[in-house]
Amino acid sequence: MSTPLMQAQGLIKLFPVGKTWVPGSGQMLRAVDGVDIAVEQGETLGLVGESGSGKSTLGRCLTRLYDLSGGTLTFEGQDISALSRRQLRPFRRRVQMIFQDPASSLNPRRRVREILAEPLAVHNIRTPRDLPGRLAELMDLVGLPAVYLNRYPHEFSGGQRQRIGIARALAMEPDLIVADEPVSALDVSAQAQIVNLFADLRERLSLTYVFIAHDLGVVRQVSTRVAIMYLGSIVETGATDLVFETPAHPYTEALLSAIPVPAVGPAVRRRRIILQGEIPNAVKPPKGCKFVTRCPIAQERCRADRPALRPLADGRQVACHFPREETP
Repeated sequence: MSTPLMQAQGLIKLFPVGKTWVPGSGQMLRAVDGVDIAVEQGETLGLVGESGSGKSTLGRCLTRLYDLSGGTLTFEGQDISALSRRQLRPFRRRVQMIFQDPASSLNPRRRVREILAEPLAVHNIRTPRDLPGRLAELMDLVGLPAVYLNRYPHEFSGGQRQRIGIARALAMEPDLIVADEPVSALDVSAQAQIVNLFADLRERLSLTYVFIAHDLGVVRQVSTRVAIMYLGSIVETGATDLVFETPAHPYTEALLSAIPVPAVGPAVRRRRIILQGEIPNAVKPPKGCKFVTRCPIAQERCRADRPALRPLADGRQVACHFPREETP
């Protein structure tokens, strides 16, 4: 088998909770808790979960915007877990991030020309002579006229600002782009345009995506593979159609039951699963399965032993003692 473009093993990210004067004496929130995940060349991996599940934190760990608290992260087989800022410079060019809110991720005091030119200058990618042509090329890639290079971010709509954010990421000619809920702040029509743009750029530039979202409809449209997160851990991963049509983990099944279904002809009804119970405290998660307090099929084993992510016969991986396809 070929080496994954990026692979995380036992990835952990901790944040201190409360105020303490003695390092290491306070409580720690496990925002990312032992995540194992691989991103293959050319795929779009959809990362899904409720708000607070750790999706955005995991995305920032994969791009090394956050230092890791534990585990290993490799890019094309090279361990980048503990590299310094200087050592990460070549990696920064090849892995870029697109943020959720384009209004706050673009410098309001700079024109678009300066925003796009800065990473090229920092990494010395283009000469001053080639710079105007490259900036016009980037604007064309995201469907904006080159004349907009002289405008400020506040002069654009939300969808146009997100296109500029995409252009900034493309400026570095990356292999992998981590998109952190890139359409959640946009209206429906702008969402559709940006999603189509992502698909077009993937084909034209042979890009690989990690697409973070809570909109399951968007994830199904853009992703080739999907990973479901709950309370900092991956609970199920596999081919998108397989996971959406026959979810193995009870949490995945509950999430998918919330997708609106259009009624064509006679009303189409889907059994809506309403989860009961309390969401566990991420500082002190349950001893066993993290989902045990809300799981409709929880048993005594679930309260005692935490399930590991294990493969199923159909190629998926699931962290459950009693996955749906094996439930008696």
